[in-house]
Amino acid sequence: MTLTNILPSLRSSLPTQLGSGVWPSTASWDGRGDLVVGDVALSGLAARHGTPTYVLDEADVRMRCGEYLDAFGPDGVAYTAKALLTRGVARWLAEEGLRLYAGSVGELHVGLAGGFPPDRIVMYGSAKTPEDLDAAYTNGVGTIVAESLSEITRLAATAPRGQRVLLRILAGHEPLDGTDNHRFGLRVGSGEAAAAVARLAAQPGLALVGFDCSVGHQVNRFAVYEREVRRLVEFLAVMRARHGIAAAELNLGGGHAVAYSSQDLGFALDAFAGRIRAVVNLEADRHHLPAPRLTVSPGRAIVSRAGITVYRVVSVVQGQNGRRIVAVDGGMTDCPAGALCGSRHTAVLFGRTSCAAPQPASLVGRHNDSADVIVPTLDLPADLRPGDFLAVAGTGAYHHSLASNYHLLTRPALLGVRDGHVTTLVRRETLADLLARDGDASA
Repeated sequence: MTLTNILPSLRSSLPTQLGSGVWPSTASWDGRGDLVVGDVALSGLAARHGTPTYVLDEADVRMRCGEYLDAFGPDGVAYTAKALLTRGVARWLAEEGLRLYAGSVGELHVGLAGGFPPDRIVMYGSAKTPEDLDAAYTNGVGTIVAESLSEITRLAATAPRGQRVLLRILAGHEPLDGTDNHRFGLRVGSGEAAAAVARLAAQPGLALVGFDCSVGHQVNRFAVYEREVRRLVEFLAVMRARHGIAAAELNLGGGHAVAYSSQDLGFALDAFAGRIRAVVNLEADRHHLPAPRLTVSPGRAIVSRAGITVYRVVSVVQGQNGRRIVAVDGGMTDCPAGALCGSRHTAVLFGRTSCAAPQPASLVGRHNDSADVIVPTLDLPADLRPGDFLAVAGTGAYHHSLASNYHLLTRPALLGVRDGHVTTLVRRETLADLLARDGDASA
């Protein structure tokens, strides 16, 4: 029996514990049941700016940048923009010393507007359009990732002389995370990677500076990366002997696991950096090679924990299985949880204290769609009612970038918080915005 069983009124002074690996580093409770992030009380923020709203802890983003730079050194970390990018976020990342992996002309444009020098930007993507490549050339992007034989031919015909190129390699013989995430890149086992190196070596206008790879998403086992490194260094040794290639960079991508709930395993970054660097050096020595420079390109791992989405409860009803169904004023349009993290998010009541016992509930969105589930099972106070505020943790990555206008809902604002100040990173979309892009059918 716990103290709260004996004295139920103490529940109001013992709010849900905020896991350090799930919630932003500055998140805490005040004495009135309010959630505070970046020294900003979220109930006041929600009242002023409306819901749903994305909140991003600037200090947490900068902290994660520093942790990665400490682990991999200057120029060793490039942020993958598809996770989340705005001009403000780009400015934070550039100021912290990261490089940028841009996968479109739009990401390139926003990265440049946010202050990234073009020589610190890498253009990647399995199907780059002519507009993507033209923008990369025009703006002097430092490095382009080639991901197919045909793309090497395109680069040879169109790129400025001396263009730095990384080659996307698939060294493994099977998907390393149990998915089909390995469809992009040149496979070593089939011989196409070797053919790509030969084609690049025959192009004096292109400079092959290294290899780029990705082992999957939400990976926390070091062995996955170790296997890939061994195969990549072995491949590098063969290509060096055959073509004189002296690739200096080995990018292991991102895919580092983040925690969405207290049951999830995170990623031991410092231990990983030390271990994988030792494997690179050992394999390079074994093949009589100079050790390539090790780099990574995380996205989710930089911004996921920093993000929170705040909602207002719209209805609370009893489901057929006896579990309450709590519906909020957002949903699958702003929280694509099922596809990205298996709906493992953590959510809490904030803005008031509650003495009520926690009871099982399902947190769902407002859409008339059975897939609109934010958290399938969680405990929320028994007295939860319409009008209450809920905060969902771990929404910094892919939620804003994948938000949609399904049901013609407007997309939420993205607000940065730091030291008691609120900054509008992206304003809330309006109904006028929807109509502005909608052609007049009567014209």
